[in-house]
Parts: sequence; C-alpha cells; structure tokens
Amino acid sequence: MRLIAFVASLALGSALGAPALAQEHGRYVTYSLLHAIGSETYMVSPAESGRSVMTIAASLSDRGSTRAGETQLTFGPGFTPSALAYRRSGAPATEVWRTEAAGASAIVEEPSGRRTFTKPATAFVGFAQMPASLQMAMMRYWAAHSRPAALPILRASDQALPLAIRRVGETTVALPAGPARLTRYTVANLMFGREILWMDSQGRLAAAMTFAGGLPQEQVLEAYQPAFEQLVKAGVAQEMADLDALDRQVRPTASGAFAIVGARLIDGTGAPAIPDSAVIVRDGRIVAAGPRASVTLPAGIKVIHAEGQSLLPGLWEMHSHYSGVEFGPALLAAGVTTARDCGGEFGFLTAMRRKIRAGALGPRLLLAGLIDSAGPLAFGAVDVETPAEGVAAVDRYADAGFEQIKVYTQIKPDVLKAIAVEARRRGLTVTGHVPAAVDAFGGIEAGMDQINHLQFVTRAMLPEGANGPVDLNSDRAKALIALMKARQTVIDPTEGWGEMAGHPASVSAASFEPGLDAAPYVLAAKFEALGGPVDADRFRERMAANGRVIKALYDAGIPIVAGSDTGLIGYGIDRELELYVQAGLPPMAAIQTATLGAARAMRLDRDSGSVEVGKRADLVLVEGDPLSNISDLRRVTKVVRNGQMFDSAALGRSVGFHRSHTPVATPSL
Repeated sequence: MRLIAFVASLALGSALGAPALAQEHGRYVTYSLLHAIGSETYMVSPAESGRSVMTIAASLSDRGSTRAGETQLTFGPGFTPSALAYRRSGAPATEVWRTEAAGASAIVEEPSGRRTFTKPATAFVGFAQMPASLQMAMMRYWAAHSRPAALPILRASDQALPLAIRRVGETTVALPAGPARLTRYTVANLMFGREILWMDSQGRLAAAMTFAGGLPQEQVLEAYQPAFEQLVKAGVAQEMADLDALDRQVRPTASGAFAIVGARLIDGTGAPAIPDSAVIVRDGRIVAAGPRASVTLPAGIKVIHAEGQSLLPGLWEMHSHYSGVEFGPALLAAGVTTARDCGGEFGFLTAMRRKIRAGALGPRLLLAGLIDSAGPLAFGAVDVETPAEGVAAVDRYADAGFEQIKVYTQIKPDVLKAIAVEARRRGLTVTGHVPAAVDAFGGIEAGMDQINHLQFVTRAMLPEGANGPVDLNSDRAKALIALMKARQTVIDPTEGWGEMAGHPASVSAASFEPGLDAAPYVLAAKFEALGGPVDADRFRERMAANGRVIKALYDAGIPIVAGSDTGLIGYGIDRELELYVQAGLPPMAAIQTATLGAARAMRLDRDSGSVEVGKRADLVLVEGDPLSNISDLRRVTKVVRNGQMFDSAALGRSVGFHRSHTPVATPSL
C-alpha cells in the first residue's frame, strides 16, 4: 500500500480538473510497509506557448539503499501532456525513460523497448510506479477530458492496457480543523493490481495506496497525515470490496463431491507416479486416491477426465509478499494453493486471510509477522529495541493467529534471543533474515528455526571479509552444514528472485522466465527493466556456485522450501523449482520443496502437502509430466483449493494474465 503525503503552499484550484495556478509546489512523504522511506517534491512553473512544466524530485532510502530521480512533465491546457522524461540518479546513459507527444504521433522509450505510433485523441503519459504528483496530473487530465471509461497510457508497447479509473465512494476523515470528505477512486492497469486514490475538493491528491506491483508502498498528503490510520482502514475495506468483485467474476467449476480420473498421480510423498489414477474429493477432503482400477467411483459423482495430465498436491509459495487482492487469482492460476507471507501489512493481511477462509479467491494464507529494530535501515512498521519490546511484538502476532515470526537485519542479539524464546513458548517458529549483528551460526544458536535467502548461508560459509565463491570443502562450510543438519534448519533460497533482480541487462528476463509472456504488460515491463550492467559470464558463474550450495544442502538432508519473494507472481515458484533441478535435485525432490516439504516446515504435513486420504483437497492438474520435465509445472489447467476446482485460464484472465507459449525444456540463463 502506498500513502503519499504532500504539502502544497498554494491552492490547487476549486475542484478536480480545475486549472492549476501559474505556479504550484508541494511535497509528499513516501512509505513502504507503513515505514517512512523518503519524500517527493514537485513544482509547476509556466513555460513558453502557454504550457506549464511540472518538475518532480524523489529520494528514497530503503534499508540502506538510496534511490533518487527526477521526472519532468510538460503540459498544456486541460493538463494535456506533450513530453515526459525521467532520469534516475546514477543510472547508465543507456537507461532511457522518455515520451514525446506534442503532435499527432508519440515516441516512447523505456528500458523494455522503443515505439513510435499514432497518438490516440485522448491519452496520458506514464510509466511504472508513477510518482504521486504525476498521478495527480493524470487525474486532472482525466477529469478535464470527460472522465473516459478507458484512458490510454502512452507506453513502449501496444500491449499496455488503458487505465480503468473508477469513482468508488467517499471517505470522510477527521482532521484537527474538522472533518474532510475525500472522493475515493480505484485505478487499474497502471501497475499490477488496483491502486486506490483519494482526491480532495481542491483537486489535490490527498492519498494514494498501492497494494500490488512489488512491496506495499504508501504516500499521504501532509495535511491529511492525522488521518493516516483512517485512510489505511478505508483502503483495506476497498480492497475487500474489490475482492468480492473478483469472486463474482470467477466461480468454481466443481465443488462438493467430484472425482478426477485418468491423470498421472504424483502424490508428493516420493512414491512412484501412478499412471492412470482416480482421486475422489468430498467436502474439501481427499476421500480416495490410487490406481483407477482400485478406486470405486460413487454412483452419480461428477467426473473430471484428466487423461494425459499430471495431478499433484497444490503448490506452496513459501516466500510471498502478498500485496493485493489480485495476488490470489494469479497464484491460484499457477497452481499455488498455500502461500506464506514473509512480511506485509498487518491490517491488510489479516483481512485478506479472513476473507479467504470464508471462501474468497486466494490460496490459504500463512503469516510470518515482521519485526525489525528502528532507524533508517529498518524494514516495516514493527520496531523493537529491547527484549521486552520483542516479546510484546511476538505476543501481538501470536494473539492474531500468525504462524511465524520473521526477524529482520537490524535486530540486536539479545532481542533476537528473547523473540525466539517467546515465539517457542507461544507455539510459533522463527524465520527471516539473519540479523547483521550475528551470522548464520549465531542466528541458529539464538533460536532461528528457518532462514530466508541463500545469501545468509553462503556469507557464513566464507572467511570473514571474503567475497569469492564458497569452498564447500572448507571447515566453515562443513561446520555450518553440520549445524543446519543437526538443527534441521529450514532454508528458503529465493534463488529465482536473485536471478531476476541481478540478471544482465543484455539478457531478456523472458528468456529465463517465460511466464513474462503471459503476464500483464505492466509486470513484464517491470521485470525487464531490472536488468543491470552485469557481466553475463560472471553472473552465470555466481548462479552455478549458488546451485552447488543448494545441492550440498539437499545432499546433507537440510530442509529446503521454495519461495519466489517478489519475483513474477505465480510463475516465480516454477522458476525456483527449475533452478533446483538445474542444481542437481531430482524433479521429485524439487516438487517436494513446494509440497510436502513445505508442509513439514510449517508443521502442517498431517493435514496437507500430499495427495493422501484424509488430507485437504489442495490439488493441481498440469499438462505433461513434471517428473520428466519440471517446466511442465507451468502448464496448469485446473487447480483445486480446499475442495473447490477452478479453471486456471479463467483465474489468470481475471487479473490480466493470458495463455502463452509453454516451454518444452527448462530454460536457463
């Protein structure tokens, strides 16, 4: 979510769409997970020929990483844009974000491509993660041009869908000067998932919230900061209304009692596949599973024929940052029936979990409550400095029914120990980043049950100060593997996200993540733009070295669970498993990292994680045989979540995904 704050020193007009004054300026405060990480300022100045120029400067400092950039918008009467340019501080000259739209044609350049085309009569300029100020100008343009149901955005691809801006209600907030009534809008297709915007009676963007497109972010108008919590609650309520609309759009194709027959059954236990199987589901549970010849189908039961397909346990996404209601259909479409959130916003996540438990679209949600220490390097809104504060934070999450605690990098050693002790007392496990004050050895000794990200393991295997590849025959590497094996410390490598976030700009992300071909343009363009000035040979060497560590952990019997972090929603888990197979894991073992092994790590294996009688009916049907080609997991046709069957294509379409070319072999960088 994103609450955007700005202070305007001059009035912006009497109503949405009213012309701006000759000069105007303001400031926004930007948040991530309700934690302030920077600001955005803008200034509107007159230019020649009756035009105006809006200059936007943004600076963010997120967990020690500083990002800054400047955006310049030139516009004329009716807020009609003629040019837009963005420059990121420190970016290479080859990174270009530019739009020229002064005449009948438009030229758009972005990291994902370049396009020259005839400009629609009504269209606005934009790019991914548009600044608050630019969205304010967008809303003014939309209002000045009769509020079209579909507003084209000039992007580098004709696959960019027009914006759907909808007035969805009003929110009255209490301010020191008295109540203020804001008009609430949703904006679809600007990023993945609908943003929520509030406009005030003066045509100012009072607040904006983004629940999707990466980690949740917030921005709020400084004048409205006293109403911050009210706006967050109103935004969550709007998201739940959006989820209700999705539920009406995609309905189950089977529920209650039904049988799936003819599929190759890969039950997740490690047993050999059954080539011609029958599985009976009744009231959300598996009541029979085995060879078709040995399973008696009740008279009149609905039968789903699945010859030529494989039937597996529903997949587990073990590292999600669940940031919007659109995540649910996207994950289900990819066969994910359980997702662990590894650090999100308390109000949204608990509301989302409540709706899913009542039957709304989405995988079963397991929650890891995020805790960090305060300061500029902190992550999230729950900051603790003392053992007592750590205990209180654990208790709040435990009281709310969270399954885990996720510790982060700034936690102090004594606080980490207190958190682990209290979590164990309350029946929770501890996962997360290894705090900077210790290494993986110290984190495990302090009580961490699980570790997110392979980097914390590889760092601890290296001598102090070393940056080279890990020597798996070194004493440190052997000692850490022995400790993790003895404690059965679970590792969530997120190797696919490391590949996506660090791939060379010279290599298209779609070449190793073919799911981008099926993704909405706004998502595909975002991931293509992640490429950096990385030497391809060195990057391949690093990925291979990580693969060797993953294989060594597997060989030692250390539990591995699959998670994609902020990678491509749904498909990211497939890429994670493909990388495990490339590293040398047998396909069955890779599948178990996202099925029975994940269920064991979350202490839910008696109820879920495999296709066995009595367990939850969480299942996925795919074309092909993932034991022969792990990439066949991408070819989902049907998914069963808690006894309800859905069509994968329909789920995907509801949030902008579409069918794409299916790879026949595991892709590699």
